[in-house]
Amino acid sequence: MECPQGVSPRTSEGRDASAVEAEDILLAPLADIPRINLREAGEPWDKRRHAGKALREVVPHASHAAWTPPGNRPDPVSLIEAAHAGRQEHLIPLRVARMASSPFAFLRGAAHVMAWDLAHTPRSGIAVVMNGDAHLANFGLFGTPQRDIVLDLNDFDEVTIGPWEWDLKRLVASIEVAARTDGVGKAERREATLAAVAGYQHTMTELAPQGPLDVWHQAARADRLDFAGLTIDAHSEAVIAKAVEKARKKHNKSLLARVGERRTDGGWRFKEQPPILTGVDAETREAVIGGLEHYAETLPRERRFMLSRYHVVDVAHRVVGVGSVGTRAYVALLCGNSDQDVLFLQVKEAVTPAHAPYLAGMPDAYGDHEGERVIYGQRLLQAVGDPLLGWTTIDGRPFYVRQMKNMKGDIPVAGLTGQPLIYFSWAYGALLARAHARTGDAAAIAGYCGRDRQCDLREALATWAFAYGDQNEADFAAFQAAIAQGRLEAAPDPEM
Repeated sequence: MECPQGVSPRTSEGRDASAVEAEDILLAPLADIPRINLREAGEPWDKRRHAGKALREVVPHASHAAWTPPGNRPDPVSLIEAAHAGRQEHLIPLRVARMASSPFAFLRGAAHVMAWDLAHTPRSGIAVVMNGDAHLANFGLFGTPQRDIVLDLNDFDEVTIGPWEWDLKRLVASIEVAARTDGVGKAERREATLAAVAGYQHTMTELAPQGPLDVWHQAARADRLDFAGLTIDAHSEAVIAKAVEKARKKHNKSLLARVGERRTDGGWRFKEQPPILTGVDAETREAVIGGLEHYAETLPRERRFMLSRYHVVDVAHRVVGVGSVGTRAYVALLCGNSDQDVLFLQVKEAVTPAHAPYLAGMPDAYGDHEGERVIYGQRLLQAVGDPLLGWTTIDGRPFYVRQMKNMKGDIPVAGLTGQPLIYFSWAYGALLARAHARTGDAAAIAGYCGRDRQCDLREALATWAFAYGDQNEADFAAFQAAIAQGRLEAAPDPEM
């Protein structure tokens, strides 16, 4: 695979022997077909921690601090225009409008721009199944099968295998940009980005010696958040309590009351709210239902049995998010025992991840179906998840399927200042570390990051976040200029 200009493949040529040996010791994040060998012990965690520490000799912490755009950096507007290929053209102006609403909204939609930039930064040499889009707003609340509400990563469209630090850099950059948008001062912004890296660093150190089973099942219940090394303050606790209360009110019946209406025959249908929620023609409806029937084959048998008790009563197209606008996203309304027993399934198009040009991608054994990539990545990164996750193909395009609501909620990004900004920055760094530890080598990453008393990585990434905040502002200005010049069209957004 060709590497971008300025980013060299990691080979043994020109590097010291200790670094080469270190990489041989590290655990691989994901094998094509995991070969189970229960007769031989792997390398002990402490040896892998020392191997990660040795990689600092190759890529020092300080090397992550600098951001100067390379001379061959593409026009950011051109990268965004290229990302529009294959999307529904009539919705692209709405995507443009949402990205133009603020520098943070622009950052959310400009994943392809940041992917190019990250590919031209130093790489630690330790890979994980990375989220690929771990910005501040991609952490949120959702319900478990046991009806608890947890806080975790909740969007996986860009998931792939890559350097753990790319996710962490996207997180700290998003904190910097969101805080700037809210008028937070430079010193407080830096404190928040330092907190995010500290949360990641501290949590990875805690996880390094733990057993894989202990690591895999760590979940953060929103009603009793417990992060080692972090004490919640009263203000942050109030923010969480309000968000949890709101999430508990978001379920299938409440969604039905909001988006459904009775037909003349007494049945349910979607209430159109163009361009956000619109009906589909009979051909599309049949294609989506057929896709859902094939999706059922990707579920465990017991889930398939449960789904068989439902039937589709309506299908609509629903615009979601910022970066996803323009992709095909359907919502299906299903009924079970009665027309009050409803289930909403989101059927969302899965597209090539933004980091694909710069990374090898998921192993061949998992196919080239983008919907399968998203769902497999979500199952790997979340401690607990939606029991109805699966994938399908509709009209030759890959899709993934998940429940539409399921007590979902978010921690409001706008207005996060003071101690809540510091608290949630630390917490999101910790949650990201937990996700990475499930598939990556936690001991090696902990060795590379260093212990809590070592702050050089924190300082480096906080400096990088500030520099990338400036870069995002410049790109946002170029984006707005492209709209003013008529190069890009922006349509009114009814949700703004």
